[in-house]
Amino acid sequence: MFSANDVKTLREQTGAGILDCKKALDATNGNMEEAVEWLREKGVAKAAKKESRIAAEGLADIVIDGNKAVILEVNSETDFVAKNDEFKKFISTVANAILKSEATDMDSALELETENGKIKDYLVSLVAKIGEKISFRRFAVVTKNDNEEFGSYLHMGGKIAVLSVLEGANSDVARDVAMHMAAMNPPYVDRESVPADVLEKEKELIKEQAINEGKPAEIAEKMVNGRINKFYKENCLLEQAFVKDPDVDVKTYIKNNNGTFKSIIRYEVGEGIEKRQDDFASEVMSQMNG
Repeated sequence: MFSANDVKTLREQTGAGILDCKKALDATNGNMEEAVEWLREKGVAKAAKKESRIAAEGLADIVIDGNKAVILEVNSETDFVAKNDEFKKFISTVANAILKSEATDMDSALELETENGKIKDYLVSLVAKIGEKISFRRFAVVTKNDNEEFGSYLHMGGKIAVLSVLEGANSDVARDVAMHMAAMNPPYVDRESVPADVLEKEKELIKEQAINEGKPAEIAEKMVNGRINKFYKENCLLEQAFVKDPDVDVKTYIKNNNGTFKSIIRYEVGEGIEKRQDDFASEVMSQMNG
């Protein structure tokens, strides 16, 4: 039928566990090619079963090559897996494949070829191997001109990743702005990017507060303009007090270093994903009562 050496070969080829390799060779009468396909199909089935599970841990990363950069996020179910070398290798492989391609959306990215097959197949095999749901959640490709600089910053090894682009200033200044964004996480870049409905709601709130303080309606109206500036300073990146030098705002810090702000992207791992709540006490009790 098949030898221990066949099991070893199949394991090296696919990364599957010994038991799964034995089952595959058993099911295919020792045919190596069929065994590889059998494992792939089982991997797809395993991955499909895990789709409903929550993956809110993981890592974000940034890879830069000349005037092109990729920022991406890949999720896992546990932080333990996020520290796994295979998981980290997947992120690096995906980032470099995207850098070398013209992919701009997830559909085209998943079809890219790597040394481990297409990204979508590589993902399935990784899920089968690691045994957790793994999700390639998002990515962005950023390009710059020769007179611009990337600023990249990874916090806590990749729990937060920020990629900035500045014109004129050096990479250290661009990185400082990325670090500020990581720490403060303002929702808007500048006052122009605040949506009209958000601004209107904030103005109404300020006016209401002033009236509640006993101010006449016309005075409350005038107070809105003064207090809305405070809202901008708290919520807009370029108007925030710079974390390394609170005497200047971020825009002034960039300007003082001969720079102009161009763009910024911030990924925080798991943001927006409803995380699983583990209640170990009730889990243990249910097992004891079971």
